[in-house]
Amino acid sequence: MVSRWRGSPRPVPVDGRRRAGGLSAVLAGGLAAGLLLTGCTPETVVVDGRGSGGDGGPRVRGAADALVRAGSSRVRTTVETVTGGTRVAIRGRGGYDFDRRRGRLRLVLPRDASGTAEHRPITELLAAGAVFMRNRGAGVPDDKWVRVVSAGAVDGNLVTGGATDPLTAAELLRAARGVRLVGRERLDGTAVRHYQGVTDIGRAARAASPAAREVLGAAARGFTEHVVAFDAYLDERGRLRKVRHRFTMAERWTGSGVRQQVVSTTELYDFGARVTVRLPDPEDIFTGTVGAPRG
Repeated sequence: MVSRWRGSPRPVPVDGRRRAGGLSAVLAGGLAAGLLLTGCTPETVVVDGRGSGGDGGPRVRGAADALVRAGSSRVRTTVETVTGGTRVAIRGRGGYDFDRRRGRLRLVLPRDASGTAEHRPITELLAAGAVFMRNRGAGVPDDKWVRVVSAGAVDGNLVTGGATDPLTAAELLRAARGVRLVGRERLDGTAVRHYQGVTDIGRAARAASPAAREVLGAAARGFTEHVVAFDAYLDERGRLRKVRHRFTMAERWTGSGVRQQVVSTTELYDFGARVTVRLPDPEDIFTGTVGAPRG
């Protein structure tokens, strides 16, 4: 996969006590610069064809509640886009505690334009209302974390951090409508039902749990289109095994003056796995200037 960075984002001040909309602009222009769907996810095998299968709306809208009941899982994430014919993908892997609403991911950044230079992976901690990143940006000491307040980000940090918080991805489905069953399939050996439909970010924010309401409200202000198409794969217990959202970023946030389509895919597996996430102490949070990601 060949990708290239679209220029060097301007350094911005980062303070763990402030809203970090500026940093999200850097992420949109650098970490997620030009982040569209390539289908780079585990293969699904269709068991039977299309069918009605009853009303899947309640099952899809209740996906977030089913995850909380499940407790925890392992996670794979992909955020992709195409800008000027260049396809960029940021991939992550880790675990998530749905009960405590905390997760830990290791994000792998794309190569540079020549396809040779490797960028250092970013460690990302997901928490209610905030994201902490290590190895993010020039000038940040190796032992320090950058803190981004999700509600202060231009998109609620749904994609500009390089990954979508898994529980927030499920909360987006609370406003699902037009849900139809595509078919019954097998995903990584697990029987699932594949649903398609659309959701509305603003309506999802109003229906979301208190912890996700402010974040989705910020996202509703940042995205050009509130209506988001999705594919959701649920197992027999109603647990979300995979969800794919297709977002449209506003011109003012892309840095290119054009709308940008961003596709975020979240995959969940190994439910019940032990996931331990320790958030940084205040003295370990960086306050200063962040530049482009280091290669």
